Amino acid sequence: MALFSRELGIDLGTMNSVIVEGSQVIVMEPTVAAIVNEDARKMVEWGQAARDMMGRVSETIEIIRPLQNGVIAEYSVTEGILKEMIKKAGATSFLGSTKIIITTPFGITSVERRAVEAVALSSSREVYLISQPVSAALGVDLPIGTPSGNMLISLGGGTHQVAVLAMWDIVTANTAKTGGLAFDEAIISHLRKKFGVIIGQPTAEKIKINIGSAIRLNENKNMEIQGQDQVTGLPKPINVMTDDIVDALEQPLIDLVTLIRNTLEKTPPELISDIIDRGVALCGGGALLTGIDKYLTKALGIPAYLVDNPMTCTAEGASKAFGMRNVLKRSLIRV
Repeated sequence: MALFSRELGIDLGTMNSVIVEGSQVIVMEPTVAAIVNEDARKMVEWGQAARDMMGRVSETIEIIRPLQNGVIAEYSVTEGILKEMIKKAGATSFLGSTKIIITTPFGITSVERRAVEAVALSSSREVYLISQPVSAALGVDLPIGTPSGNMLISLGGGTHQVAVLAMWDIVTANTAKTGGLAFDEAIISHLRKKFGVIIGQPTAEKIKINIGSAIRLNENKNMEIQGQDQVTGLPKPINVMTDDIVDALEQPLIDLVTLIRNTLEKTPPELISDIIDRGVALCGGGALLTGIDKYLTKALGIPAYLVDNPMTCTAEGASKAFGMRNVLKRSLIRV
């Protein structure tokens, strides 16, 4: 880090946002804001504090995720969260000399890109954009600077991204605007159909984390939750098993495999053999789902493995890119 200068790698995600400086994660917060409906949608809380309010506040306060499917849906709220994150990182007194590399999903439109640029420029005078698959690959130390093929699957909250990389750039990639939130919706729908109980997204996420799995396990874990009877509207306790979540996630996982296969079909044959030898790197919060590596290995016939830093690798790669600007000319865009 240069004297009197800050270099921040930032990953603005649908579910969580991360700031990395050097090799250190200095801020990691849910991308959630509490908004007062009156008074021009003023943000009164953000991050974990706002997430803790989800489903527990009156109608005068709206809890929102300002990024949807990996892109900015609420510009002013996203701007507010980014400024608060930079403030928490202690970089507000360095705004004139703070440099930012901010990640964007693969395949975003020019309009979506301009929204990211505007938000970033409100917090720094020197801003670069980098595609999330490239950034994540740097963050997990994939050898993407070689002619050999490397495959990475990023399972985020709002998007699933599949990319094949070589020579410091993306060879072929696909993005689906479904992610961990779609998994949560599948769990909500399944429990409503099977038990006649309505639950919220935070509860669905808790179930997914605690007992969820992509494959059937020898130990069928259980978890008791409180839902709302869809007929009477009264509280109704139910006991959810791991196998229930496996059933709920069947279709979303089939859709994920289809996305990956479509990407492989567009990959040059010379790179396929490299991918088979090296395996597929799994990152993002969705990669923490129990058994998803085994599920994808069986479905694709290619070894899939969880990286060491799935939640933070994208931001870590963005921070690492500061020292690699000379080789990332095609992947790193100065705003």
